[in-house]
Amino acid sequence: MDALIVRGGNRLSGRVEVSGAKNAALPLMAATLLTPGVHTLRNMPLLSDTRTMARVLETLGGRVAFHGHTCVIDTGGVSSCEAPYDLVRTMRASVYVLGPLLARLGDARVSLPGGCAWGPRPINLHLEGLNAMNANLEIEHGYIVGRGVRLKGADFHFGTVSVGATAQLMMAAVRAEGVTTLDNVAIEPDITALAEVLVQCGAEIEGIGSRRLIIRGVKELWPMDTAVIPDRIEAGTFLAAGAITGGTLVVENCEPAHLGATLHVLERAGCEVEPGERAVTVRGPARPKPLNVVTEPFPGFPTDMQAQVMALCTVAGGTSTITDSIYLDRFSHVPELMRLGADVHMQNNVAIVKGVDRLSGAPVMATDIRASAGLVLAALVADGETKISRIYHLDRGYEQIERKLVAVGADVLRVSQRGV
Repeated sequence: MDALIVRGGNRLSGRVEVSGAKNAALPLMAATLLTPGVHTLRNMPLLSDTRTMARVLETLGGRVAFHGHTCVIDTGGVSSCEAPYDLVRTMRASVYVLGPLLARLGDARVSLPGGCAWGPRPINLHLEGLNAMNANLEIEHGYIVGRGVRLKGADFHFGTVSVGATAQLMMAAVRAEGVTTLDNVAIEPDITALAEVLVQCGAEIEGIGSRRLIIRGVKELWPMDTAVIPDRIEAGTFLAAGAITGGTLVVENCEPAHLGATLHVLERAGCEVEPGERAVTVRGPARPKPLNVVTEPFPGFPTDMQAQVMALCTVAGGTSTITDSIYLDRFSHVPELMRLGADVHMQNNVAIVKGVDRLSGAPVMATDIRASAGLVLAALVADGETKISRIYHLDRGYEQIERKLVAVGADVLRVSQRGV
């Protein structure tokens, strides 16, 4: 199992390129199941999660090949309807195949999902929405099971905004009989991108980018040929890295329109931020200003940037508050930041962060994708050496992050270790 060794103190400077968005790539990969044929996805991030989804598709009978950052998926031979526990347990997004399988085959047997080790994130909205569309799903021996399903259009209101459930029901609805109306849907860029690609494939979707989607089911779609949008969370992470080190970074191959809330927070922290056409330049302050941040669904500040901004606040000149209104217990990084000398106190889903003059390197352990990134950022400014273990979490969401950081001046080394 690999670890990262980070020696802090270097000011980052240079250009770094953002990869394709994991959270956009995974539903697109699942959506290839909706129709037989050869699908091409360019700007594909090379991550453990995209490889896991590839294995899921292969288990179902698909053929997947990676040619650099282009992924070619042949779904002509898909005949199995079972996504097994051994794969789905490692990544929650594997459950995305449920709706497409029901839409195409009428049958599905998909293991209940696993993934990041924080909080119970139920998939009840996925199941309720599909059942409203006549799926009649049952839970049997840890699997979600649908048999002889003929999906029909329905009206469904999301009690809470859910990115995953919005993607799931959208994919199912494009092949269902009749009209489906989805209210209070997520409008994250990943959802908009999925809808636009489905339309390119022949789907009929109205209201893209709004909180209400009207979807008229079609009998067939044609294969997709598209590029995965840039990863706004990776972009935000590198911008925060420039900010926390007081450096100057140009983050390229990103979409500034997707980064509005993150850029606003960085400006409030004292950064100079210059959005360009496909890039953002950040100049970090001598010391960050304290922040009051609340996570919200898009276009609000993303929960996936919460840990990175908390790292920034640990060395701010004052006291910050960070409230996660999306996931109330997504704070597994707090004890690890405290091992580095951070002063953080929790009050329910609110972190009170008193900035310290300096952090000091120590052994820490990654617990999820974004918590890992937060620890890397803190380590970049900590005195001495920080060893971050269990970085397989990091590899699920960041493509070769250590190489990208080294290229802009960080002292980061990936090492192999046993028994951790």
